[in-house]
Amino acid sequence: LAGKRVKVGHAGTLDPLASGLLLLGYGPGTKRLEELTGLDKTYEGTIRLGAVTPSYDAETEEQDAKPWEHLSADGIGAAVDSFQGTQQQRPPLFSAKRVDGTRGYHLAREGAEVELPPATVTVHEIAVLAVRGREVDIRVRCSKGTYIRSLAHDIGQRLGCGGYLSGLRRTAIGPWEVDGAPGPEDWSEHLR
Repeated sequence: LAGKRVKVGHAGTLDPLASGLLLLGYGPGTKRLEELTGLDKTYEGTIRLGAVTPSYDAETEEQDAKPWEHLSADGIGAAVDSFQGTQQQRPPLFSAKRVDGTRGYHLAREGAEVELPPATVTVHEIAVLAVRGREVDIRVRCSKGTYIRSLAHDIGQRLGCGGYLSGLRRTAIGPWEVDGAPGPEDWSEHLR
């Protein structure tokens, strides 16, 4: 690759604290990336109940601690299940969405109190994988533009105790799965 310029792009970003699958295109493959951004995504994440954060994830400090111990696994499951389907979802201010040309996360870090407009998203499948004390592991298959951080926040609100996303891994984009996908260390091989 020394001295060679190769055009590289991606089909959708990951949140700063997230891990998992990211589709990359290089050379002529970058022309297909836009059509790939519309594919459904699958995630596995952990919701931490009993508090909220300004970013809806573990990037910012917990606030508004509330009791969660009274919640049953069945009650949590029912609340999670209620988010399946097409709905209006408000993105977190800590996001790349623009407000009058400025990224939301810039406004949030400056302390601005702005509410982003809701967007229509579809949660095709959502399931509780495990409940471990205040930690709830979920799997979600959703449409483009769905914020799992907002979903975690909204589930916490529905349960009345607050909640935020404490971990997130994208496991699939359309037909591509993270298992068996090349890692960052493998990319130099693909670019030769």
